[in-house]
Amino acid sequence: MKLLLLLPLLFAAITTTTLSAKEEHYEASVIPKHMSVAEKKRRFFALLVPPVTRVNRELERQYEAVKKAIENHTDAAKIAALKKKYKAKTDKELLIALKPHPMSITLAQAAMESAWGTSRFFIEANNIFGVWSTNAKQKRVAAGEKRGNRTIWVRKFDSLDDAIRQYYFMLATAPQYKKFRQMNYEGKPVTEIIKGLKEYSERGDAYVKELASMIRYNKLTKYDTKVAK
Repeated sequence: MKLLLLLPLLFAAITTTTLSAKEEHYEASVIPKHMSVAEKKRRFFALLVPPVTRVNRELERQYEAVKKAIENHTDAAKIAALKKKYKAKTDKELLIALKPHPMSITLAQAAMESAWGTSRFFIEANNIFGVWSTNAKQKRVAAGEKRGNRTIWVRKFDSLDDAIRQYYFMLATAPQYKKFRQMNYEGKPVTEIIKGLKEYSERGDAYVKELASMIRYNKLTKYDTKVAK
């Protein structure tokens, strides 16, 4: 009788182990054949949630450290260097630039820009967000399309972590995302913050609308954490 009672538990443990092992073996450079939508999403989250979490936590720690240094009037040289790097004129501008935005936005943009981790740029270049390159000295790959006679290049990254860091840096410094940064700093709802990403795509408002739908439908706000101003 005891053996019969234990069998369901044993089967459950084996099943869980099998599923975990399957998730652990996903590789960015390999796309399983005949993936269902559900499988495509499982692969995407298994590949992206860990590095996005790492980078987001890294940026949160940096933000808190800089905020504390500013309050205590310490590390002046470090603060000055960061202001130069992030093109910030004041302490507040620096904090606005450094505060990482919610992971739900990052994951939604990654899913949209990389077609759930199946795009050529994702596979060949770890380029999750479709970041372009205009510098011939950068590691990069040619896109399959051209603008007139001009080749379009996209950045090639050594790791997903590096790609995510560059994405956060781009949104922290580019002038067209000033409104996005301000709303994020003020702790506005994600649905409001993403309105500041209208310039991220040529599709404008349609892009923002799809981003909102992506976040809502996939319940991505469960990955968000609060970062104080």
